[in-house]
Amino acid sequence: MWKWLTTLYHRLASPKWFYQISGLWLPWFAVVSLLFIGAGLIWGLAYAPMDYQQGNSFRIIYVHVPAAFLAQSIYVMMALAGVVLLVWKIKMADVVAQSLAPVGASMTFIALVTGAIWGVPTWGTWWMWDARLTSMLILFFLYLGVIALREALKPQDTAAKACALMAIVGVINIPIIKYSVDWWYTLHQPATFTLTEKPAMPASMWVPLLLMVIGFYAFLGWSLLLRARAEVLRREHKSGWVKDLLQRK
Repeated sequence: MWKWLTTLYHRLASPKWFYQISGLWLPWFAVVSLLFIGAGLIWGLAYAPMDYQQGNSFRIIYVHVPAAFLAQSIYVMMALAGVVLLVWKIKMADVVAQSLAPVGASMTFIALVTGAIWGVPTWGTWWMWDARLTSMLILFFLYLGVIALREALKPQDTAAKACALMAIVGVINIPIIKYSVDWWYTLHQPATFTLTEKPAMPASMWVPLLLMVIGFYAFLGWSLLLRARAEVLRREHKSGWVKDLLQRK
């Protein structure tokens, strides 16, 4: 198993091999994303029972929670890609990090907006400088900072290293987001899902949420591969294999 993982790791470092194998994965991620998100939305919005305290307003959870999960997960992925780039000098890691940043920023924005909408019937206000909300806003600015830094710096190698360092340093905000509801008094409710405790909601509520989370992560896989493939072609446009590929098309 270790030998197989090592071989896969080194092959993924090859732009040509990554482009070829990712083309096989793309439709699978797309199908899983459509099926799970479609099923989760229909079940959650049309068939899940109302919450006894929040009524129908709780249904925004089926978009808010998966988006918040992805917002945090993507930043951790960017930080790991930054470590791989700086330590092992694998340039595909920078391709991955560059492809992840806009998706992460979008998911953070969706989480903030849906959280604000949810806050009106729940808290009576669009925004509070709550620990969870504030740390999520900082995460959004970190994403924007990484994107802006890449655009501002030249050459590409310098921008890649600077973005990697910023992602690694900024990852300290992720545990703050996760544990903010435990460390400080906040209006934000505790985690909906945990690995160690039974869900507080009935299965008719949390199963569609689980479907949405899986669907969102499948969407992340599809989006990452699509963006990374385009970036590989841009960076490798002078390579022989890219010229051959374009000629065949």
